[in-house]
Amino acid sequence: MPDHRRHRGPHPRDTALFRAENAPRLRQAVADYGWLLDRGYASAAALALVGNRFQLHKRQREALRRAACGPQRSRQRRARRVPVAGRSLLVDGFNLIITVEAALSGGLLLRGEDGLLRDLASVHSSYRPVLETDPAIALLGEALRPAAEVLWLLDAPVSRSGDLAARIRRAGWEVQLVPAVDRELVRRATTIASADGPLIDRVPAHVDLTGPIVAALPRAWVLELGTQD
Repeated sequence: MPDHRRHRGPHPRDTALFRAENAPRLRQAVADYGWLLDRGYASAAALALVGNRFQLHKRQREALRRAACGPQRSRQRRARRVPVAGRSLLVDGFNLIITVEAALSGGLLLRGEDGLLRDLASVHSSYRPVLETDPAIALLGEALRPAAEVLWLLDAPVSRSGDLAARIRRAGWEVQLVPAVDRELVRRATTIASADGPLIDRVPAHVDLTGPIVAALPRAWVLELGTQD
C-alpha cells in the first residue's frame, strides 16, 4: 500500500497504550527485560517472557525492545558518549532524521535505559519525506555545527534515499549513499551520531544529537522508560 503520510505523527493507538498511568508498568517491564538481557537471555525469549507477564500489546512490546538494554550495557554506552564539539562525525542519517521528524509531528519518543531517544515510527526499507523532513535536517544541522567534520551516510537501498540526500546537500552538508550504513559505520570505527543501540555497542564513541534537540521542543511527547539518571 502506498505511503501517503504527510507527518511522522503518533499511531492511532499510542494515546491509549502509552498514557501516563501505564508508564510505571512499562518502566518495570523495561527493567525486567534489561535484567534478563544482561544475564545472557536471548532477546526474543526474554521479550516474550516479560511481554506475557505484563500482558503487553504488540506495540508496547516494540517499545520495550527499543528502550531496554540492561544496567551493564547502559553504563557502557553512557561511558562512550562524547561531546559534539571538535569531533569528526559520521551521521546515521535515517536513524536521526526519522526521530526528529517524529518529535516535530507529535509522535511518541521513548527515552530508554541508556538515556537515548528512539521513535516508534516503523520506517524501514521504505522512506517517504514528510512536511517535517527539512525542518528536521535543519535542527540536526544546527546541532552538528560545533563538530570539526561531518559526513552523513544514508542506506542506498532504502526508497527515496537519493531524494533525502539531495535535501541534505541543499542544507550544506556532505552525504554519501552506501549499501549498508551500519556496516560502514562499524568498518570505519569512528565517532558516530546515532541512537541505534546495537550499532553504538560496536563503535568506539557516539554523540547524542536528538536529546538536546527534543528538549528544546515544547510539545515533544517523550515517555521516560529508563530507570537510571
